[in-house]
Amino acid sequence: MFRLLTALGRGFKQHVGWKRLGVVASLIVIALAISHLVTTLKGLDTAKVLAAMAAKSTMEITLATLCVIGAFCTLTFYDFFALRTIGKNHVPYRIAALSSFTSYTIGHNLGATVFTGGAIRFRIYSDYGLNAIDVAKICFISGLTFWLGNCFVLGIGMVWHPQAASAIDQLPDTINRLIGLACLAGIAGYLIWVATGKERRQLGQNGWKVMLPSAPLTLLQIAIGVVDLGFCALAFYLLMPETPYVDFVSVSVVFILATLLGFASHAPGSLGVFDAAMLVALPQFKQEELVATVVMFRILYFMIPFAISICIMGTRELWLSVIKPWQQRKTGGTSSERREGEPAPVVVQRRQSHG
Repeated sequence: MFRLLTALGRGFKQHVGWKRLGVVASLIVIALAISHLVTTLKGLDTAKVLAAMAAKSTMEITLATLCVIGAFCTLTFYDFFALRTIGKNHVPYRIAALSSFTSYTIGHNLGATVFTGGAIRFRIYSDYGLNAIDVAKICFISGLTFWLGNCFVLGIGMVWHPQAASAIDQLPDTINRLIGLACLAGIAGYLIWVATGKERRQLGQNGWKVMLPSAPLTLLQIAIGVVDLGFCALAFYLLMPETPYVDFVSVSVVFILATLLGFASHAPGSLGVFDAAMLVALPQFKQEELVATVVMFRILYFMIPFAISICIMGTRELWLSVIKPWQQRKTGGTSSERREGEPAPVVVQRRQSHG
């Protein structure tokens, strides 16, 4: 039996592999989501959707916008926390904020976040002496922050309101409550593990080594993820129809599961996957009103930040590649005009020899 399992495992790695399996799983998720979305939206009255969007009060839109701003402000601490974790204390907060915001909004909207977001981070942090390994560590720590926050909120939500998760995963409440307990137990186990000693917190080998945060810092890491998710879920909740009433915790559980499905699909902006999951999980609302909520949330959380990030990165590249070199040529390019973050040249003084 053991030999059979070993042979199957070897054959899986050689002929299939986890990467191909992940691609297939993503395509299946996207196909199912789009299929359901097309079926659900068939016969949708666009005029009613637009009317539902127009019916949103200025206060609702303003509060939802403030929650989105709060989410992105919290998001800036993903990179800042990661930079301090790997010991890159010379990178200021404003650069971490720029990297977090642009890499997430552009990477998530274009898809393949690991590559697109990583490329943007490298472009920004390379001006501060960070290499590809440093950027990989930042991506790892930031991703850990995201998943710890997700698991914590999802665990509490599935224990408290397991029926909310059942609307998406179609599992019995008992199973969902057990999944929630498993999430919380996993986080508790991880906290105990990182608290047992510094040696155990070191991952990687050779040139790639990262020291995981200590237990107190991991709690801070979880808090960053929780606040970020809380703002996002609250923004969606504020845009939802007033009737029928659904409590915030249930919406949060649905929102997080839909978000995770979107990330698992690797679809640009989770397009189709997130939307289909929300429509499936909240069937008690009028279809046009719920679609209006999803569209408005996409405008506030995806489209506007994406446009802002493109403008920021475009302006930055224009400054670094065109305007700044032109100014340096015009002024003669003095030695004091260095790129921001570039270390100052070392001055070596020679002793004069006296003949």
